[in-house]
Amino acid sequence: MQLFDPAHWKEQGAVVGNARGRGSALLLETEFGPAVLRQYLRGGWAARVSRDRYRFTGFEQSRPVREFRLLEQLSGAGLPVPEPLAALCIHEGSSYKAWLLMRRIMNVDPLADLIEKRHEDPLLWEGVGKCIRRFHEFGLVHADLNARNILLDGDGDVYLIDFDRSRIRKGDSAAFSANLRRLHRSLQKVWPKTLRRYLGRCWGRLLAGYDLDKASA
Repeated sequence: MQLFDPAHWKEQGAVVGNARGRGSALLLETEFGPAVLRQYLRGGWAARVSRDRYRFTGFEQSRPVREFRLLEQLSGAGLPVPEPLAALCIHEGSSYKAWLLMRRIMNVDPLADLIEKRHEDPLLWEGVGKCIRRFHEFGLVHADLNARNILLDGDGDVYLIDFDRSRIRKGDSAAFSANLRRLHRSLQKVWPKTLRRYLGRCWGRLLAGYDLDKASA
């Protein structure tokens, strides 16, 4: 249980920051390396009922176990995702609370934070498109493909994160297209107004990378 207790990590002086996102996530420096501890939290109207509890229908159907299993599958296939370390589902009556511990991907920035500096870098946008194509070829439908769930490092490597409620749907072209539309809407929201004229060009490069990878499959 200590692995999932924020107070334990704070007492150890292991908390080095907080990750942005819907849930509560701590960035940790541990004896087994850099890690991220995320508690599953509800947003929107559901949070009015309960911020941190979900309806229990079995451990294997719980959100942390399903995401852990999916991350195992994706990382085992060589896809660029965080390595899952441990998952916890605490069953309490008809509900449960949930946490996930993952290896932290180091020296990366969200795509949303790179727009201003890298909007004229075609290799960046093509690389993002190629990465998404790899996941779609595997059958992964990301539940929230947005500009903050795509990470890039200084070498141009691209990673996807936050696979809560994601699923494998091989060949589901409609779902894959919906993924891309969701990402486009996300980019429209975070794109700097002063750079608006570059959005179409960058999106075109992303789609070019996506289709180039498809052609080589």
